[in-house]
Amino acid sequence: MQRVLDRVSSDNVRTVRFLYCDHANVIRGKAAHASVLADFLESGIGLTVAMQAFTLTERLATGTHLSGVGEIRLAPDPRTFAVLPYAAREARLLCDMYTLDGQPWELCPRAFLRETIDRVGRHGLRAEAAFEYEFYLARQIDDGRFVPADDSLCFASDGMDREAPVIGAILDALDQQGLQPVQYYPELGPAQQELSIQHAPVLEAADRQIAVRETVRAIAMQHGLVATFAPRPFADQAGSGCHVHLSLWNGDQNVMYDAQGQLGLSAQARSFVAGVLQHTPGLLAMTCPSVNSYQRLAPNMWSSAYTCWGPDNREATVRVPSPFKGRVQASTNIEIKAVDGSANPYLALGGILAAGLDGIERGLDPGEPLASNPHDLDEAEREARGIRRYPVSLTDALDALEQDDVLVSALGEARAREFIGVRRAEWSDLGRLSIAQQIAAHFRRY
Repeated sequence: MQRVLDRVSSDNVRTVRFLYCDHANVIRGKAAHASVLADFLESGIGLTVAMQAFTLTERLATGTHLSGVGEIRLAPDPRTFAVLPYAAREARLLCDMYTLDGQPWELCPRAFLRETIDRVGRHGLRAEAAFEYEFYLARQIDDGRFVPADDSLCFASDGMDREAPVIGAILDALDQQGLQPVQYYPELGPAQQELSIQHAPVLEAADRQIAVRETVRAIAMQHGLVATFAPRPFADQAGSGCHVHLSLWNGDQNVMYDAQGQLGLSAQARSFVAGVLQHTPGLLAMTCPSVNSYQRLAPNMWSSAYTCWGPDNREATVRVPSPFKGRVQASTNIEIKAVDGSANPYLALGGILAAGLDGIERGLDPGEPLASNPHDLDEAEREARGIRRYPVSLTDALDALEQDDVLVSALGEARAREFIGVRRAEWSDLGRLSIAQQIAAHFRRY
């Protein structure tokens, strides 16, 4: 804690944001003034328990067990401290949720990921992950609608030139926070962007996901633009994912790699893949948990729509990327494509790990990898391979999650109940609206 206080003093920080990510994947928080920061670092900041039952539509979810009675504490993790290059004299801390008697709160998403990391550790493993961040840059026109900021083409250097000022500022701000940018390029949609940062242990990867989203949106706003990570912000354009690349390690050994294994994956890695495929229908409620998500998850969208895996297959749930020459072992990983920017990163990563661990513990087999588009197979071929179509709406995915004992057990009864309650309330509010109204509801929130 003293290191945080020293940085606040040396950098002339006025306020520090205590941030958390709720069940609707809205980043919320309170800010503490530097003059009283030491007290709040020790005691945390008070928060009504009701906030963990708030929806994207800003209401208390119907049927929640939470209300305006009861309080928790936002307890900051000092390792997440960063001075914000986009907000003068402000800094950020990411928080865990603790009860008043100092115990991790059972509804804290960050605590769920910590618990799942402990389960991974009991197998002698360490998980590392990186998100791929896809987002649109948009501007608001006179009638209030949002339109793409340019009409550039996929990977076009013209698009790099057009958005150079804002992208350059984003990359600089990420560097200043130690977030280690790796790649950037214009994506398929007009003014759609993709950037990636260095992989990290999964808790840090989830923390970084929040930091990247905060940074991108703030820098875009300073340039007169809006950045949206919504899964399908334009009905006639490509959707945006937040794919997860994941690897498993024992010490400095990547245990996913086996030179003799199918697609270069070890038996343990293939069982992990099988677990993800087995639980995908319910897992989608955690990794693609918004009404808007299911406008993206469709065949021929490179977002995946069927439960299958394959080598560099961008229509599969799990893609096995080609490793890099000279560092094949180190770069072997799997990519889970059915993840988007409406997902709470702690719940998404925790859910993926819980599904994969079930595959490892039961020795599941993912079947033969698919090197073609699953949508091009006929129904009999898909059935023979065990390939299933995803749930086609949020409410269907939530039904699948409720019926998935492994994922519900991993979440814990209370957390599963409240998370599902929040997302069902959002379906109730938005699920039957027009596509245009659904898009408008998600555009600025994500």
